[in-house]
Amino acid sequence: MPATSPPFDAFRYAHDRADQIVWMSQNTNHLFPTEPVEKAIAQAVKERRYQGYPYAPGDPKLKQLVRDDFGLPDCETGIASGGTEALYMLARALLGPGDEVISSDPSYLIIHKFIELSGARTVNLPLYAPPYRLTPDRVNEAITPKTKMIMLIDPLNPLGSGYPEADVKGIAEIAKDRKLVLLNDTTYRDFSEHHTLAHPYHPEGTVTVWSVSKNCGLAGVRLGGLLARKELYDRIWKYNTNDLGVNVLAQVAAVAALEAKPKAFPAVLKQTRENQRRIHEAVKGWSGVSLPLYPSQGNMFVLDIAERGVEPEALQKELLVKHGVFLRAGNYLSPSFGKRFIRASFSNPPSDIDRFLKAFPVALAATEPTAKASAPVAAR
Repeated sequence: MPATSPPFDAFRYAHDRADQIVWMSQNTNHLFPTEPVEKAIAQAVKERRYQGYPYAPGDPKLKQLVRDDFGLPDCETGIASGGTEALYMLARALLGPGDEVISSDPSYLIIHKFIELSGARTVNLPLYAPPYRLTPDRVNEAITPKTKMIMLIDPLNPLGSGYPEADVKGIAEIAKDRKLVLLNDTTYRDFSEHHTLAHPYHPEGTVTVWSVSKNCGLAGVRLGGLLARKELYDRIWKYNTNDLGVNVLAQVAAVAALEAKPKAFPAVLKQTRENQRRIHEAVKGWSGVSLPLYPSQGNMFVLDIAERGVEPEALQKELLVKHGVFLRAGNYLSPSFGKRFIRASFSNPPSDIDRFLKAFPVALAATEPTAKASAPVAAR
């Protein structure tokens, strides 16, 4: 029996050619200034801080910077190996068999996996239609006696939906009235024009998850955490496995980046918004391609390609292998709608956007079904 080839591993392919790839697949930020972080890490290496364990509760300066950044002085600050680890801890701590969590489709499905590992399940409200976000009325209708948590990801990955203050307040007040935990994942809040934290409307029951992966361009150092009032925080932090502390160099990098963020981020945001504007203008000329939601309040959005009959996985591979441009197929983010779209993030230098705009229509035509392959890509 002949040996079969292993399935194509897009991430292995991209990492092996990292200096050749336009990375628009994971909402990473390639615009944040690197000098403050590089200088701080170099000094920490020179001092050999990596030889000893970090201060186990977390760098007090880092914790203060996070509280100041969010304006939540009444919260305990947990530092984890990325916001994702904090999400795992809170799911295991606060949920059990039979519990339900109000969530959405599309969504960041890794959280759903953690919920399922706890024996609970998500109640996924479909959001692939206007207004592309949860509303208080829909949340209220979905609650059952088994509901223990509401998941409010704002802005929402992958659509880029942002929540107006009235909806944040309404959902938070539902959680407060029903004595539910409100998970407020704020990973992309710095890219939003009008972000509102849920904590002030439900302070005893809100867990605010934070990260420096996207805003500060530090995805590779794996550092994030959560903010919550002490009683709720203590329930969650019992599940912390980093009892000897989080990577000391990651904490050094985060301190440097958060100190630089007030001055550095406005330029990042300006370029990110210009990049999405350019993509929006280009999409107008790509037949059978649309942006369900524009403008995005995150640093990503989805390109709907259903009219072209293209498989998102095939388009992802074509873009990556033939053009060195890495986007993410929708199946990673939506069980129901993932075959309709591919996700693009755009906190990238303008040259990356140039390559994407050139490659996308070519790769799209190359992956169309045979019957359509000869059809011209005309402007609508």
